[in-house]
Amino acid sequence: MRVLHAGTLTTVQDPGRPGFAHLGVSAAGAADPFTLSLANRLAGNREREAALEITLTGPRLAFEKDAVIALAGGRLAAHVDDVPIAMEQTVAVRAGQVLSLGALSSGLRTYLAVAGGIRVGRVLGSRATDTLAGLGPPPLAHGQRLPIRAAQLRHARYLRRPWRLDTEQPLRILPGPRADWFTTSALERLLSEAYRVDAASDRTGVRLQGPALERADARELHSEGMATGALQVPAGGQPIALLPNHGPTGGYPAIATLISADQWRIAQARPGQSVTFRQVSRAEALDALRAQAGYLRRAVATADAELLRVRELIWLSQDPSALGELEVEHAGGHIRLRR
Repeated sequence: MRVLHAGTLTTVQDPGRPGFAHLGVSAAGAADPFTLSLANRLAGNREREAALEITLTGPRLAFEKDAVIALAGGRLAAHVDDVPIAMEQTVAVRAGQVLSLGALSSGLRTYLAVAGGIRVGRVLGSRATDTLAGLGPPPLAHGQRLPIRAAQLRHARYLRRPWRLDTEQPLRILPGPRADWFTTSALERLLSEAYRVDAASDRTGVRLQGPALERADARELHSEGMATGALQVPAGGQPIALLPNHGPTGGYPAIATLISADQWRIAQARPGQSVTFRQVSRAEALDALRAQAGYLRRAVATADAELLRVRELIWLSQDPSALGELEVEHAGGHIRLRR
C-alpha cells in the first residue's frame, strides 16, 4: 500500500511488546486491542497481526496488489475509488484502487486490518509504533509504502452484531494500589461526578478534567510499576487514565484502575466527552473479561459473497450521506438502494 494522505495520526499497531518493562520499554501496542482483534478476525488474521490504527481522520491508500481488508471501531465513511464500502465486514480491493477513509463520526479510533497483516519489520518482537519511545515504524507519512501480502476474497466475514461504543454506561474500576493515599471523599467524588476528556490526551494517557481528587498523604511517591488503565493523579488532582504508551514506571499515585474489559472504552473516548465511573469487585471484573472473550469467539460469522453485499447495502443505508445508488442481485431477485 502506498500512502497518498496520512490522516491525523495513523500508526501501525499490534498487541504490543510485553516483557521488557524491566528494561524500561513499555508494551505499547494498540490503544484499543479489543477492536484491533475484531478487525483482524474479520480479515481472517491471527490476533497478533499488525493493522493500522486510525485516529480522528483516516488516510488515503493506493493498493499495489489485490487485497482483502476489514474496518472496525469508530464509525467513518469509507470508499474504494468512488464506491462506498461498509465497515465490520471483509472487502476485496483490487490492485490500482484507492481506499479513502474520512473523519470519524463516533469513537476516536478505527482499525484497518489487511489479510496477512502489515508486514513492516519487528522491533523486540512487535511491529507496533510506540509514539512515546520512538520504537517501531514511524506514523504514516505521504509517500510511504507499507508491505502487504496479496490476497483474494475466499471467505466473506461480517460481525453478527454491529460494533457500538456505549458512552452512557460508567467505566468500571477497581481500587488502585495507592487508594489509601487519598481522602475518603476523593473516591466518593470519583464515583459520583462526571469527568470530561481533555483535548491534551494522547496514546500515553487520557487526561480527565473534573472535581479535584484530594490526597490524604502528601508524601512524594517513589517511582513504581504502572499498568495500562491505572488512574494516576498528579498534584493538581486531575486523573489521567493510562493507555498502552505509558511509561513502565510512574511517580503519581493511582487511586483506581480500569478493569481490563473496559480499557478499550476509554481509548475510544473523544475530547470533550464526559465519562463516569463505577466500582466493581474483582469477581465482576473477571466475569466481564470472560464475557468479552466469549463475544470475540462468537462475533464473526461467514456468509456467501451475495449475502455479504446485501449486508453492505443495509449497513450503508444507515448513513444516507455515503449512499448514492447501489444494487445487488441475489437468488434471482434484484435489490436496489437509492439515496
